[in-house]
Amino acid sequence: MINLFSAQIESLSVHRVGNKSRNENLFISKEAYPLSDELNPLIKEYFLKSFRDKEENYYQFVHETDLEFHALYNLVKEIFLNPLQAHEVSKKITTLLYEQSLHQHIKGGEVYVTYFENVIIDNEKVDAVGIFKSELKHDFLQFNEKENNLDIILQQGVYLNKLDKGALIINKEDDKGYKILSVDSNKYDTKYWLESFLGVDFFQDENFYTKKYLKFCENFAKDVVLPAEDKQQEVLFMNRAMNHFASNDDFDEQKFIGEVIENPDLQPEFKHYKEQQGNKYNIEDLANFPISNSAVTDARKKVKSVINLDTHVQIKMDFVSGESAEKFIEKGWDEERQMYYYLVYFNKEEKK
Repeated sequence: MINLFSAQIESLSVHRVGNKSRNENLFISKEAYPLSDELNPLIKEYFLKSFRDKEENYYQFVHETDLEFHALYNLVKEIFLNPLQAHEVSKKITTLLYEQSLHQHIKGGEVYVTYFENVIIDNEKVDAVGIFKSELKHDFLQFNEKENNLDIILQQGVYLNKLDKGALIINKEDDKGYKILSVDSNKYDTKYWLESFLGVDFFQDENFYTKKYLKFCENFAKDVVLPAEDKQQEVLFMNRAMNHFASNDDFDEQKFIGEVIENPDLQPEFKHYKEQQGNKYNIEDLANFPISNSAVTDARKKVKSVINLDTHVQIKMDFVSGESAEKFIEKGWDEERQMYYYLVYFNKEEKK
């Protein structure tokens, strides 16, 4: 879990990159930018807001041979080892980004390289390097008193409410390529930012594995359990899956299949589905891993435990224990009406 509220900007460098394939210029600032007390909180909010609002899917620097050959990894490491050299290193980082700006669709813009202190991750205080880029310019009006009238001046600038591109490289797990968060609002050139410049892949830890496996289970429920049984059983399967993850520290696939998939006919279907779809979720060879409680909590919030009926009635099954759905909801068939029905048992209506 990351906390960015106490983060402090210790160094800020601002440069500009154009599109190299269109022969646009690269502008490198000679000195670091001195932040004023007025601008500091605004620029910090501009840089970090998107990361606070974003789900924590971490990346890490990767290289097909070895991390020692990864250019950006080495430059970032240089800043962590000697923060006083952050501005000089920022020039190299910006030049590296310019060298990757080769596709015609890539927009030029300002590049900000920032050194942060007091970033808190997993209750540990660490430093971080931020690399941000503003690409889109927005029109705004300025007003100037001119004799007896207000003069309207049309200008263009950066909209501080939305970051175009950004990477927050956290000084943790450096031997694995650091833990990195990325933001990219312009999806048309994702390969340029994530692959060509950053050179990252997903950080595969317990948080990653837990999220991916639960997402896989959610799609198994939709693609296999629902067609084979019904919506109630789909919801019940996901409730059992969530409760299994929430009540165990470590995941064991054989134990999971035995406890969660009650229909024995679906157990081989689960294995077959994993053989077909496991690669999509990076879990094809995954059978045992530590469980991340925070990932389970996040995933539980997103699972829809709602049965939508064609009679414009919804049944929302918000259960801590999946047993409640089995004890207090029954599905049946009414011969007279030739319709299915759900019978719901309760003691009293709760007032909320």
